[in-house]
Amino acid sequence: MTTQTLVLDDIKERSLEEVLWDVARRYTRLVVRMPDGEEVTIEPRPRLKPLPVLEGYVPRGWKDAVYAES
Repeated sequence: MTTQTLVLDDIKERSLEEVLWDVARRYTRLVVRMPDGEEVTIEPRPRLKPLPVLEGYVPRGWKDAVYAES
């Protein structure tokens, strides 16, 4: 993931939606430097892979067997 650093004036004319879509599409970390020197970081979350479909089954009554009193 790349990092792009901008000052607040660089994105002032752009809408928040446009900035967020740009970060998501490019998959980049955006660091915005505020006038007082503080920095705000905006970064997308990694996309999760779908869970695999496993073969097999759950036997009937499995819950009763697990919680049965011995």
